[in-house]
Amino acid sequence: MSQEEYEFTEEMDGLHPEKLLELFDELTFTEKWKKVSFGLKQPHETGAYKWANLQVKRLMAPAAAVIVPILSVLLLIVFASLKPAPTPAVEVTIIDPEPMEELVEPEPIEPPEPIEPPDPVIMDFTPDLTMSQDNSPNAGPEADFSPMPASFDSVAIVRSPVIMRNMYGSRSPGARGSALGRFGGGSGTEAAVMRALRWLKKSQNDDGSWGTGNARTAMASLGLLAYLAHGETPSSVEFGYTVEKAIRFILDAQNADGLFRPRDGHDYTGPIAAYALAEAYGLTRVPQIRYAAEKAVQRVVQGQNPSGGFNYNLRASTRDDSSYMSWCAQAMKAAQMAGLEISGLENAMTKAIQGWRGNYGSRDGYGGFGYTSSSHTHGLMGAGALSLQLLGASRLAEVRNTIPNIAQWGYDWENPKGRSPSYYWYYMTQAMFHEGGDTWRRWNAQMAPTLMRQQQIIPKAIEGPNGELKDIGFWNSPAGNEARGGSGTGEGGGYVMDTCLFALQLMVYYRYLPTFQEPTAIAVEERDIGADDDIQIDIRI
Repeated sequence: MSQEEYEFTEEMDGLHPEKLLELFDELTFTEKWKKVSFGLKQPHETGAYKWANLQVKRLMAPAAAVIVPILSVLLLIVFASLKPAPTPAVEVTIIDPEPMEELVEPEPIEPPEPIEPPDPVIMDFTPDLTMSQDNSPNAGPEADFSPMPASFDSVAIVRSPVIMRNMYGSRSPGARGSALGRFGGGSGTEAAVMRALRWLKKSQNDDGSWGTGNARTAMASLGLLAYLAHGETPSSVEFGYTVEKAIRFILDAQNADGLFRPRDGHDYTGPIAAYALAEAYGLTRVPQIRYAAEKAVQRVVQGQNPSGGFNYNLRASTRDDSSYMSWCAQAMKAAQMAGLEISGLENAMTKAIQGWRGNYGSRDGYGGFGYTSSSHTHGLMGAGALSLQLLGASRLAEVRNTIPNIAQWGYDWENPKGRSPSYYWYYMTQAMFHEGGDTWRRWNAQMAPTLMRQQQIIPKAIEGPNGELKDIGFWNSPAGNEARGGSGTGEGGGYVMDTCLFALQLMVYYRYLPTFQEPTAIAVEERDIGADDDIQIDIRI
C-alpha cells in the first residue's frame, strides 16, 4: 500500500459519515476513480470500502438514465426492420348455379265442401278416420298447434344425422335439388310438397296419429312415409317432432306378434306399418325401430300365400289380392334396402314375383294386373308393374307390356278412370318413373302440373321455423274419397290419405334411386320359382 493510500484509509476510517460527500466533492475525477477502485478492494468493514461503494451507487443513477434510453431506441430500430412474411393471394372464382326450370305455382283456392260418401268399393279399406277437432283442412292461422315434445319413457329415438346411401341417397337436401332438376321437378313441385307436409303437421293428433278410429296406425304410417320420402327424420328442424311422434305412435301400437292395433277391417295396417318402420330404420338406424320393423316384416313374410301372393289380414289362402300384395311388396323391398334380418325374405320376394304373374292379363300387346285375377283393364296395373320393378323383375314381359298401358290410361283429373284415381296414380307414377326416359317425361308433364293446380291451399295457416306464417295445402281425390268409403274428414283416410299419396308422387324424383339407373354394383341371379319358365332377376341394392 502506498503512503497516499494508507493516509486515505486512515482518513476514511476516522471520518464521520456525514462528511463523506464533502470529501468527494473536493477530489478530481482521476482522484475519485483511483480512490473508488482502491476502496472497493478493501474489507467491507473499512471506511474506504464504504466510501467507494457509496460513490458507485451515486454514479449508477445518471449512467442508467443515459444507457437505458439508448438501448430502447436500438431495440425499436431492430424490431422495425423485421417485416412479416406477406400473405399469399388466392384467386377465387364464383360460379353462378344454372337456373332450374320452374313450373307455375297455382293460386290459392278455397277448399271444397266435403263430399258425402257412397258405399265402399274396390280397396275395402274402410276404417273410421275422422279428423280431430281444430285440425280440419279449413282451420285458419288461429288454430292450435302441437304442444312441446315430451321426453321418452323408454329407449329414446336418437336425433343424430345419418348418411343415406344407395336408393335412399337422393333424399338428402343437396342431392334432392339435383334429382329434382335431373328428373323433371322444380321449385313448384317442392312448394306443393312443403305445403302438404305442413298441412299434415298441423292436422296431426297429439299422440302422433292422424284422424280417429281403426285407421289411425295406417294413416300414421302413410304420414310417416311422406316425411321420410322428403328425408325428414327426428333430427329435422321443422318436422322433427312430427316425425318423432308418428314413429313413437306406431312403435307403441305394435303387438307382440308383430301386428298392430288398431287395425282396419282387412288389416292393411300390418304391411303399411311394416313398410314405414323399415324405411324409418333405413334412414335413422335406431335399434328400437329395427327391432319393431323386423317383427313387422317377418309377420308379412309368414303371411304369404303358397302361390306367392298375399291376402287380407296376412292369412295364407288361395286369394291373391293385388292391392294388398303391393303393400307387402313395398314392405319387403324396404326391409331389404334397410338391411333388416328377416328369415326367408329373399325367398318370399322371389315367390311374390310368381304371385303377381298369376294376376296378369293382356290383350293386343297391352298388359295389366287385375284385382284378384288376371286382367289388363284394372287400375291396379300400376301396382303390379311397380311391385315387379321393386322385386327386381322389371325386364319381365308382364312389366314391359304394362308400361304402355299405363301411358294410355293417362293422368286426367277432369275425367279420371276408375273409382280410386289417387290410389291408382300413386303406383302408376312410380312405375313410370322407374321406367324412365321419354316414357317418364311424358307422364311427368301430365302429373306434376295437374297436382300443383289441384292442391287446395290455405294461406298463412302455420308458423314456420323462422316464425313466419306459411301456407298449407291438401288434396281431395277427383273421386271424392268414395273409394275409401268416407268423406274428406270421415272414414277410410279421406284428405289424409289423398294428401299423402299425392305428395309421395311429387317426391318421386328423389324418393328412390330409379331402378333404370345402374347402381354401383349389380348382381344378376336366376332362380327357379315354379313350373313356369325361369325369371331373370336384377337385384338392385
